[in-house]
Amino acid sequence: MPLKSCCIYTTGVFSILFLILGISLVLSNVFPHFLQSVVEKEIVLKNGTVAFKAWENPPAPIYMQFYFFNVTNPLEVLDGDRPAVVEVGPYTYREYRPMEQVNFHSNGTKVAAVNTKTYIFEPNMSRGPESELIRTVNIPAVSVMDKFKDDFIMSNLISSYMRATDTGLFTTRTVGQLLWGYEDSLLKALRAFQPDLDDIFGLFYKTNATNDGDYVFFTGQENYKDFARVDTWNGESNLTWWTSDECNMINGTNGASFHPVINKDETLYMFSSDLCRSLYAVFEEDVSVKGIPGYRFSPPSEVFANMTVNPANTGFCVPTGNCMGSGLLNVSVCKQGAPIIMSSPHFYQADEKYINDVFGMRPSKELHQTTIDIHPLTGIVLQAAKRLQINVYVEKHSTFSQTGNVRTVVFPVLYLNESVVIDDTSAKVLKSVVTEENVVDNIPFMLIGVGIIVGVVFMFLMCRQKLPESTEAERQPLLSS
Repeated sequence: MPLKSCCIYTTGVFSILFLILGISLVLSNVFPHFLQSVVEKEIVLKNGTVAFKAWENPPAPIYMQFYFFNVTNPLEVLDGDRPAVVEVGPYTYREYRPMEQVNFHSNGTKVAAVNTKTYIFEPNMSRGPESELIRTVNIPAVSVMDKFKDDFIMSNLISSYMRATDTGLFTTRTVGQLLWGYEDSLLKALRAFQPDLDDIFGLFYKTNATNDGDYVFFTGQENYKDFARVDTWNGESNLTWWTSDECNMINGTNGASFHPVINKDETLYMFSSDLCRSLYAVFEEDVSVKGIPGYRFSPPSEVFANMTVNPANTGFCVPTGNCMGSGLLNVSVCKQGAPIIMSSPHFYQADEKYINDVFGMRPSKELHQTTIDIHPLTGIVLQAAKRLQINVYVEKHSTFSQTGNVRTVVFPVLYLNESVVIDDTSAKVLKSVVTEENVVDNIPFMLIGVGIIVGVVFMFLMCRQKLPESTEAERQPLLSS
């Protein structure tokens, strides 16, 4: 066979080999699996790793915004009218949350730490100073009245004291007082009967420059899906507040970190000490943050649904059988008995009844949904917004004239928006990872492309190949004349 023909057929063989190899790699996902296995081994809580450094001291700036609901018709509410509120805010704080007292044990498979949070007021990102006044429900008074409503002697003594000191169902305090604490005269008077009672009240009293308890996390060394997952909180692997084992489970991470290699079918679990429970989020949509592709996860409505909608939530009915409507969570059991009800802002995803009970509620998915945007390969949080609303359960008590003819209502006090967006330095590093990921993922398609190009060249050469010229003898006629 002439050398030229040999080269042409070799080109054809290479074309077929490139196509077979490329298609085989696409079908087997060899390169994506290889990349994922590398990431799974690299992302672990271990001294010296990038993952540990980001977990120990998050580089991205975190902001906590508070929005209050200012009551505009307190006298009418006492007469039985529907409460009317106006949203006031934001009052913004920069949040610092390093992991401290870090201690590895169990051969590096677990790590103990406390998550200390500090809040610094940001006046340039706020609507006004911390000294601005807000009129809202008097939570200490409501809590005391609820606690002693069935004690005839104590309720009369407390009611008389409240009348003498002009303490009522509503109070006007500064933003700083409502958040971080003030001395309450009613609580101070009750210390005569209960010396261990704290007479300072604030919605986030004792939460600034402090931590929410002792954590033990899995490092992800043995299983990448255990990365940053909570093993125990305050020495316990389960909670004790709720009425079912399922509801008392501590599941997932603390919401600040997630394991690598996340797919859209996954359910991400988180433990929230603010809510005194675990919750979960599911995939919602593809997103892009600073040019980095990600998956958006958010808690579905079933997380806070009533037991009739989601029977798994039966354990959150406290006392047993006392169930709130969908979208609400009674956390009084973990808030020293105070009638605190948690929900999404403006009762987003809650029963329509709660929205209609208070004038001024305007739920919006865009503004009030909790979301987490995650880079699926590394598990790095690109952007997140935790949005929660603090409400108080208010009702009329016949033994306390201070409640007047108030309706039974879940009264909104404030909501928070704790948000973070990946910093530019981290985004630049992650973009290089995304580029490498795209290159590796596209190697099989490059091979297929090369195979097609070589195949086209082979066809072109075949078409140009000429038949060999005939000899003189072959050109002679078969029959001579």
